[in-house]
Amino acid sequence: MNRVCSDPLQKVEQSVLAHEGLGKRHISFSFVRSCHRILENQRLEVLESLDMEPSLEASSPTTQVKSAEALLENAARLKTEGNTFYKEKNFRSAIGRYHRALLVLRSLDPNVLASVKGFTPDRPVLESEHETRLRNIQVDCYNNLAACLLQKQEVDYVRVQEYSLRVLQWRPEDAKALYRAGVATLEVGDAQAAKHYLMLASTVQPNDVKVLKHLQRAEEKINRELQKEKAMYRSMFSS
Repeated sequence: MNRVCSDPLQKVEQSVLAHEGLGKRHISFSFVRSCHRILENQRLEVLESLDMEPSLEASSPTTQVKSAEALLENAARLKTEGNTFYKEKNFRSAIGRYHRALLVLRSLDPNVLASVKGFTPDRPVLESEHETRLRNIQVDCYNNLAACLLQKQEVDYVRVQEYSLRVLQWRPEDAKALYRAGVATLEVGDAQAAKHYLMLASTVQPNDVKVLKHLQRAEEKINRELQKEKAMYRSMFSS
């Protein structure tokens, strides 16, 4: 008999791990749909666990600020737990914690909340300090997720690319994200785009051996593709 999990965020973590190919169960629906379904069914439990009182009435600015701080603290705690698991090379658990931290932050992020109707009664007020902390935690989690995935025996480079590009939306000069975006993009077959990211990474870290190594790989692949194209045109016009 399967053990029933009462923690809604842990249910999300289990679905995430299955979606990342790290869990034992197979899910036939998308990660987002899974998260939304779980959160719709367990919304009151989530609010209760965060010491938030669900109410149809608008909460005061002071209460909303406290709610934002509570959510940020919870996300920061989950990220720290993920970092500990990463240092222990427990990448499966680290991935779960980072996803849970990002899920908590969804209720604060104005960029995603508009498309998730009914997620919470009111979005807590975000002061500039809160928004800075929000982005910092998001950047760290996406960067660390990409790092975790690169440790797998079979790397999902599409997902590494996705996470790295999310970081670059907020921090275009993030050296780690530029490097990982370059490596992942090279592996999925776009050498030109990979060269672009790796060249940017080399301007930030000009002496990084790994960056220079993959930049050379990208340039060699571009040259090979160019030679193949030239050979194809020569054969077309010589026949």
